[in-house]
Amino acid sequence: MIRFLLDGEVIEAEASDPTATVLDYLRYTLRRTGTKEGCAEGDCGACTVLVGALDGDAVKWRAVNACILFLPMLDGKALKTVESLGGAHPVQRAMADGHGSQCGFCTPGFVMSLYGRSIGALGTEGTPVKDVIAGNLCRCTGYGPILDAGEANPRQPTDDSETVAALRALQPAYGHPASADELADRLVAHPETRIVAGATDVGLWVTKGLQDLGPTVFIGDIADLRQIEEDADSLTLGAAVRYSEAKEALARLHPDLGELVRRIGGLQVRNAGTIGGNIANGSPIGDMPPALIALGAELVLRKGGERRTMPLENFFLAYGKQDLRPSEFVESVRIPRPAAAAMIRIVKLSKRFDSDISALCGAFALRVEGGVVAAARIAFGGMAAIPARAPACEAALTGKPWSEETIGAAAAALAQDYRPLSDLRGSAAYRLAAAANLLRALLLEPESLTDA
Repeated sequence: MIRFLLDGEVIEAEASDPTATVLDYLRYTLRRTGTKEGCAEGDCGACTVLVGALDGDAVKWRAVNACILFLPMLDGKALKTVESLGGAHPVQRAMADGHGSQCGFCTPGFVMSLYGRSIGALGTEGTPVKDVIAGNLCRCTGYGPILDAGEANPRQPTDDSETVAALRALQPAYGHPASADELADRLVAHPETRIVAGATDVGLWVTKGLQDLGPTVFIGDIADLRQIEEDADSLTLGAAVRYSEAKEALARLHPDLGELVRRIGGLQVRNAGTIGGNIANGSPIGDMPPALIALGAELVLRKGGERRTMPLENFFLAYGKQDLRPSEFVESVRIPRPAAAAMIRIVKLSKRFDSDISALCGAFALRVEGGVVAAARIAFGGMAAIPARAPACEAALTGKPWSEETIGAAAAALAQDYRPLSDLRGSAAYRLAAAANLLRALLLEPESLTDA
């Protein structure tokens, strides 16, 4: 059984299929057909809804894609759909008055994203309208009137007191683990269990791949896996910290990290996807692992009461294979704080700026002392079957003068480090040439000539 709030009403849903989507439940059971299916993979935003959870004495709302949100992930939460706005919300009026809709199929998703911005939902504070709707696609109108509708509706104070009271009274029914200890015990007892955090990738295994995930456990709301700890030396992120929640802390480590997060999916994806899930999934085109590897991040893995720590770069073994033992799970990742004198560059190349998969993601962490490269850590995603460092390139840099000749030799060494594939996102030749050019670009930036 699953219990959640919908416009103040407690909804009880059967949980016979843990991978039933919220989108299907809304459309086929509740007949709330305002929420549309455009892609079934979290790309177009036509299915955008708002999910709310208690956050102290308030409700933290976040816009998410209902097409890849599994129904059990609503247990104990509140839900708003476009029907919740009643047709007369200022965002809806602004869309209508400004002719921001043509066929109308995408409009409910845009409305919900802009409504989320108007109430200060997760990831919208100080965020331009164009970034808020980057995860919503319109195939008819052009975006001008939609952007205008967002600008016409700045954040307004909201009274969620009734929702707070109702959520406190709501008794979750699904049986999600309440702590990392409980999760650890469950995985030891049932090592075949599939862990689901944000479902931004696993959701596609179901909606596109039609996979049966088997026994499943949802960890997105385990409080001690959602901790963010900062100190003078490092940033530690629990595995279930969502990208939107981690963005500011990552940006404080280095602005390029914040910019990288900005370009991971749309806001709906960042509001669901987690740091640990992206790592544990082991995708060779995951955007964050190359950056974290270059910065020397360490991973904490847990099995029962035992923990082991390893450099993140050692976690990825081969395509689809990580150093993750039965019953073990990613608990946290620790990222050392870069030295003030370090040169950090993180660059994502993709066909679209927003909401697109990397053709290549390069991350560089260098230290130059007295005109000589004292240390270099370089990692790429999209260049191999796993996110990986470039040892030959690093060796060609370390101990050498910071010069065009050195950079040229290091760029040539990338061909020893990687044998990239050709696919729809780019050819192998393109990837090698682009990676070399990213390296050469470091020499063209004055701030790169840093003395410790």
